[in-house]
Amino acid sequence: MIENVKAFLDAKVAQYNQPGFIENDPISIPHLFTRKQDIEIMGFWAATLSWGQRVTIIKKCKELITLMDGAPYDFIMNHEEVDLKKLLSFKHRTFNDIDTLYFIAFFRYHYERFESLEDAFIPSDGDYSPFRGLGGFRSYFFSLPDYPHRTKKHVSSPSQKSTCKRLNMFLRWMVRQDNCGVDFGIWNRIKPADLICPLDLHVDRVARKLLLITRKQTDWQTAEELTIRLREFDPADPVKYDFALFGLGIEERWGVQF
Repeated sequence: MIENVKAFLDAKVAQYNQPGFIENDPISIPHLFTRKQDIEIMGFWAATLSWGQRVTIIKKCKELITLMDGAPYDFIMNHEEVDLKKLLSFKHRTFNDIDTLYFIAFFRYHYERFESLEDAFIPSDGDYSPFRGLGGFRSYFFSLPDYPHRTKKHVSSPSQKSTCKRLNMFLRWMVRQDNCGVDFGIWNRIKPADLICPLDLHVDRVARKLLLITRKQTDWQTAEELTIRLREFDPADPVKYDFALFGLGIEERWGVQF
């Protein structure tokens, strides 16, 4: 059965991990840019805003880019206080102007000290693991004085037992390296083998149907369980199967027996 599931998922990875996937997915947002910092900033923002209809997510991200004069990194690093006023109108679901302004403050703080956002996920001793990396990132993200408490709901952590779907999706975009043109692969200190599969309702439903998840609840341990199973199929790049599981969940009506 495992061999059959692997063959099925490998075929679906090949089907969805190709440039045609980009246009209708939030990953299209960072693909609008070539500068590394713009890709990181808008990749993180697109992942953070990824709940609801994909069409709406993409539209709101493009609105945000326009409010930052089409150049997020330059805007973040060079804006003056008066330039922030136009951002007070930005809102997507529960993400509002307070959150927007704090994200800008954090990005400026970080990029004044580091060239890449990857540094924000690497523990000080350089020993990366998903649990330490994501937990450390959240602590660092909210290390600025007077951070708005309400914004904490938009950045999750494994210690909260969250699946950390949005952070794991962002890391997939930045870390995975192949020749298919979807994921960017612009980071090299975190390895594809260390990624955790983004786990949303679509992926969870398909993975359970394929018996890749047995845990009853859906939390961080469930995401780990799924990733451990996917490593049986490809130890070096288990999260490539996110393409298959998500694609099956959102695009297809299917009934396959193994």
